Amino acid sequence: MSNICPIMGLDHLEFYVGNAKQASAYFSHCFGFTTTAYSGLETGERKATSYVLEQGDIRFVITSALLSDHPIAKSVLKHGDTIAVVALEVSDVVSAYKHAVAQGAIGAIPPTEQENEYGVLRYAAIRIFGDTTIKFIDRSDYSGVFAPGFVAKASVPTNAAGFKAIDHVVGNVELGAMNRWVEFFVRAMGFDVQMHFDDNAISTDYSALMSKVLQNGNKTTFNINEPAKGKRKSQIDEYLEFHNGPGIQHIGLTTENIVETVIHLRRCGVEFLPIPKTYYENLEPWVKEIDVPVEKLAELGILVDRDENGYLLQLFTKPVGDRPTLFFEVIERHGSRGFGAGNFKSLFVALEREQALRGNL
Repeated sequence: MSNICPIMGLDHLEFYVGNAKQASAYFSHCFGFTTTAYSGLETGERKATSYVLEQGDIRFVITSALLSDHPIAKSVLKHGDTIAVVALEVSDVVSAYKHAVAQGAIGAIPPTEQENEYGVLRYAAIRIFGDTTIKFIDRSDYSGVFAPGFVAKASVPTNAAGFKAIDHVVGNVELGAMNRWVEFFVRAMGFDVQMHFDDNAISTDYSALMSKVLQNGNKTTFNINEPAKGKRKSQIDEYLEFHNGPGIQHIGLTTENIVETVIHLRRCGVEFLPIPKTYYENLEPWVKEIDVPVEKLAELGILVDRDENGYLLQLFTKPVGDRPTLFFEVIERHGSRGFGAGNFKSLFVALEREQALRGNL
């Protein structure tokens, strides 16, 4: 795939939700996104409504159905609010699609062209785990607002939260399916396995999971998790139950100042996983050498970890919907390309505490 049609990066993530207007307002107010484009009844679209939100290099599309028998309405009934489409920028949609299908992918949208006065937008899509799709998209000959059928949205200026880019996308699959999907991403889309965490690395006394990190040449990172057998239900089991199958569990969003970003998010009502104060009492001496005082890390619940390349700061929101499924990670990297392996134990304990409160452990 890397030789046939390299992936140039993430173009956007599309959320299927019950009420796109309210969901877009939530992401604007709480996460600092600005609405830049819109499609709906006023633009001639009769079946669905979409809002395009942007911040830094991140683009979200928030979509809901206008008709009860629309596939998006059925998706929301089954999964709740979910990330349904991962759109990847490529230079040749036809080659990307044909190669993926030849490697066993199930086609969702054949190569398609949409044209208006701003040029031609090309795209196609394949199905991956659950009801999630990967969309290949080529904007090289298109200069309009997001896509044909969308108009620019004059939105109220937003106080951005400092997010710069999507660091990684994490999908959850059922027990025994991780390796099959990892092999598919390698074979059909040219990803390479960068890291592997087994149930010895990510476990507590009660539950565990396994994870593999995939990356392509342009550093687009996709992690795939599966549950491991444990005494009780893991966070992956809980996700699979309430999402009614595999899907996207969380998104890592990068910031260059995690303290300011987290203060902004907390002020706007975003809730984070609570981290025990004992975590900060046992940090290694090197942590005192970073720019953020340990007291500030403890106050905001920020985790810290390092590898041979540097360190990172991270924390995780609680689920952003009523179902315990989709959540977000806030991450600030200083050289480290890892995922906070040193924090897995503390994070899992915090997650299990929340599961217990929900009666799902």
